[in-house]
Amino acid sequence: MTSFEEAGTEETVTCLHMTFYHPCQEDKMMFRGLNFHKREQVRVDEMPKFGRDSNVCRYNLMDTRVSRIQFALQFYRKLNSSEFCFEIKNMSKKTKLLVGQTELGYLNKIDLPWKCIICFGDYQILAEIEEGESVDYFETYLHLAEVPILQERCLPSLLPIPENGISPSLFPSQSKSPMEIDENES
Repeated sequence: MTSFEEAGTEETVTCLHMTFYHPCQEDKMMFRGLNFHKREQVRVDEMPKFGRDSNVCRYNLMDTRVSRIQFALQFYRKLNSSEFCFEIKNMSKKTKLLVGQTELGYLNKIDLPWKCIICFGDYQILAEIEEGESVDYFETYLHLAEVPILQERCLPSLLPIPENGISPSLFPSQSKSPMEIDENES
């Protein structure tokens, strides 16, 4: 056997990609304590915390409006499964944490969806999980967003457009209830 044949199989690592945004990041530099564009290994028995207390939190946000510990992540494997997941827990007594469409109060926790937006105050974090197999550690990979992750977009109306081509949503002052019109009327 050659050394290539005897070599262990390369193990993939679960990676949590997190893209951070705050409207005042250029002025206040609240993300200066984070290492961007560098994969960082985290042991599975660690529970990485995000917040302003550098003695407790692995990921520091330099902002007095952020709680000492804002939130924490727990990496785990689902029971009777090979699937790895993250659990997110709100550690702030003052600020609610919005994970996707779910609002978490103090000490509430949920499974982190494979792709979601985490919000608190003016902070927006896009979290995306890249699946892996390692049972010893996972990785984080932090990114900085130049533009808001959440943007209000003008979505097209989902109402059917009448034959005359004028959408009733263009006239918000008109009644929303359907009107019956005789086809012979002009």
